[in-house]
Amino acid sequence: MVNADKPYRFGLRLSERGCVAGIGDGIAWIRGLPTARLDELIGFDDGSTGLVFQLGKEVLGAILLSQSRGVTAGMSVQHIGRKLEIGVGDVLLGRVVDPLGNPLDGLPPPELRQFHALEAAAPPIIERDFVKEPLYTGCKIVDALIPIGKGQRQLIIGDDGIGKSALALDAVINQRGRNVLCVMVMIGQPRSSVAGTIEALRLAGALEYTVVVVAEANALPGFRYLAPFAGCAIAEHWMRMGRDTLVIYDDLTRHAQSYRELSLLLQRPPGREAYPGDIFYLHSRLLERSTVLALEYGGGSMTALPIIETRQGELSAYIPTNLISITDGQIYFESKLFAAGMLPAIDIGRSVSRIGGKAQHPAIKTAAAHIRLDYLQFLELELFARFGTRLEAGVEEKLQRGRLLREILKQDRLQPLSEQAQLAWLLAYGEGMLTHVAPDQAAGVLARMLTQLPAYDLKLDTPRQQWLDVLGQLLDYQP
Repeated sequence: MVNADKPYRFGLRLSERGCVAGIGDGIAWIRGLPTARLDELIGFDDGSTGLVFQLGKEVLGAILLSQSRGVTAGMSVQHIGRKLEIGVGDVLLGRVVDPLGNPLDGLPPPELRQFHALEAAAPPIIERDFVKEPLYTGCKIVDALIPIGKGQRQLIIGDDGIGKSALALDAVINQRGRNVLCVMVMIGQPRSSVAGTIEALRLAGALEYTVVVVAEANALPGFRYLAPFAGCAIAEHWMRMGRDTLVIYDDLTRHAQSYRELSLLLQRPPGREAYPGDIFYLHSRLLERSTVLALEYGGGSMTALPIIETRQGELSAYIPTNLISITDGQIYFESKLFAAGMLPAIDIGRSVSRIGGKAQHPAIKTAAAHIRLDYLQFLELELFARFGTRLEAGVEEKLQRGRLLREILKQDRLQPLSEQAQLAWLLAYGEGMLTHVAPDQAAGVLARMLTQLPAYDLKLDTPRQQWLDVLGQLLDYQP
């Protein structure tokens, strides 16, 4: 049918067409398309799409972005003319999507009006600002001793199954009412883990301000490779609009393995542990996009909490050392602490936050100033005391305070604390108000104190003496 507004005109039309030379394991080898560019979308005759991932002299390699079984050798391929993008915006809040933005929650596709490229350059230095606002995770150890600031990249590292994902989930739940939008990227997780995480978010009321990007364990390696970039693009859109965001990458070990799988299938030369030579650049270009923007460039922030898995606590492995050098600190989970019942099993000695302390609230920073050092000294004294040596009264008192602190630092999962509760226990411990409490009774005493605390409507900026008066009443403490 001829359009009257645009009448048909005769003319020479040129277009490039290639053909599939081979296919297997989610990779298509294509002859032709000499002007194809990296990260460009290409279309197959059966309606499938692919992403140009490697340029060769004779053939190019493409990642299949659909599970179609119709792609066969000899099939025609053509340019689509655009790069890979994902729909962004507030309509994604509360939704579960794949790395291409397709819904996985059984609901109708969201009405998307804005799109953002998955691959984008990190903000230049001139657009960045200093990390100056705290991001509270609700974890006693993290908020007091290893603080995180908005725009920081803090690595969560440790062996499998000792609480890394639980800490990240607590951090998302704790953003309720704080005007922080969250993106949770789940890479290579089994469906049971994905369902459990989504249900925990829903029960806590956190799904309404969270987007969950899922690439399951049985997904094509290309999907697992694209998942963190999709989550980053969603959060980056909000950051450019001046909003605060939090992105969880769970986890980048599986992401690196997916990239290694793709690289080996594409016959790239393997390097250390069979990873390709650009594995460092893979994660650095992802995490460098997390920052705080200056006000003239939007003023938003993107905080990244990448999760990485170790084997037998080996921090010197290839991927862990790469990510430790990229990020602004790490929270290290120790399997021995987990086995001993110290939950969360965070090793305070090996964990560090390089810039979060500058964003910590002055009241919390002052109250927590000596606690880290006191706890590390207690661990050394406890090791020395195991030899059965007779101890001086002062040393025994330090051991008693250390055991009390260890019990205070224990915390159940999915029970994040407010910043007022954090300051309350720090002041109570630091001022000696809990000296009369036996370590095995510390949890009950603190729970009663924190339950009654909201009735006094104390703020972090409330004068210190007023805090101490209220805590003295709650704990029946007489100096």
